Amino acid sequence: MQKDKQAGLSHYDASGRAAMVDVSAKQSSRRTATASAFVELSQAVLAALPTNPKGNPLEVARFAGIQAAKRTSELIPMCHPLALTHVDVQAKIVAGGVRVAATASTVGPTGVEMEALTAAAVAALTIYDMTKALDKAIVIRSVQLDAKTGGKSGEYRRAKGSTVPAS
Repeated sequence: MQKDKQAGLSHYDASGRAAMVDVSAKQSSRRTATASAFVELSQAVLAALPTNPKGNPLEVARFAGIQAAKRTSELIPMCHPLALTHVDVQAKIVAGGVRVAATASTVGPTGVEMEALTAAAVAALTIYDMTKALDKAIVIRSVQLDAKTGGKSGEYRRAKGSTVPAS
């Protein structure tokens, strides 16, 4: 990547190498992020969810997403380990599949967007894992940041018409 293209990216040092951002001088503030994903499932798989022999896929996905949020810095090389103050993952059956919503919170010098995104993605992958025996055509769509608060960049909220089906 050329240096001029790197100017707006925070994870590069002066010589253009990938680097972890030093957040030690940043003020701590309350930070939250919400992310979502959509798992497209056939009607047959949706109908079988309550009787899945592996257990309740939605509940297992919730736990997997929470655990994933707490381990984000182990998966994404430039993420800081964060003391999360709260993580919530919800998986809800909607038309055509399951909508996953994940929220992460902390008080610290850097945001929790990656933790929320990781939670949503891993919860969606867990639903896939627990239902793949019924259908190999499952699709995970639209892993996305929906909102964030705190930090220098302030608030962000995805515009209406999001690509993930609402509840």
